[in-house]
Amino acid sequence: MDYYTLALFDFLRRLAANNNREWFAAHKEEYDRLRELWLDDLQHLIDCMGEWEPRLKGRTAKESAYRIYRDTRFSLDKTPYKVFFSASINPYLKNAHRPGYYLQMDIRPGETGLYGGIWRPEAPLLRKLRKAIVDNIEEWEEITDNKAVNRYFPGWISSETLKTAPKGWDKDHPQIELLRLKDYGKFCPLDEKFFHDPRWPEKAAERFRVLQPFIQFLNYSIEEE
Repeated sequence: MDYYTLALFDFLRRLAANNNREWFAAHKEEYDRLRELWLDDLQHLIDCMGEWEPRLKGRTAKESAYRIYRDTRFSLDKTPYKVFFSASINPYLKNAHRPGYYLQMDIRPGETGLYGGIWRPEAPLLRKLRKAIVDNIEEWEEITDNKAVNRYFPGWISSETLKTAPKGWDKDHPQIELLRLKDYGKFCPLDEKFFHDPRWPEKAAERFRVLQPFIQFLNYSIEEE
């Protein structure tokens, strides 16, 4: 018997080709069945991560998973549904302004994978993180240049990069490339085959684990007075 994730990605492809409320309503039962199976695996992933990240203990899949319904109010794209399943695995729940872990299973090239870090922090947090990185650059480089991190999370996440130095910093600063970033996150690209293995929650938890020092550095820097 094929693992359900084959059907999940097939559903997402058909949804992308028929991204309208009528088609989704006609296939809602199929969606609900696939989502329940996915939530079971997501819970297993969270429980596995809780073995090395105590702050995740007690977190549930349902409170971590994002809805498939798109917010189209401020978007030119008015299609009503996402073409991916995703979840924020974070002690702070879905607070985008605190560092954490993120999973996305997507049919679009280059979007499926594991993410870790902080995305588009508010200006005061971003200033605080920039200073913490510069003040602790040796620790930062030791964490981010780690062999396991570079093996599994080779790419940086960056929604936007400043063209020049941020206010208060010299454009010739030795860490200027880091200072110009507006996000601090790492990305582990995956393909669909990764999720066709029933052991994918355990495998994903192992990969996320290598990012724990990185996430801890970001959170400590934010929480430090």
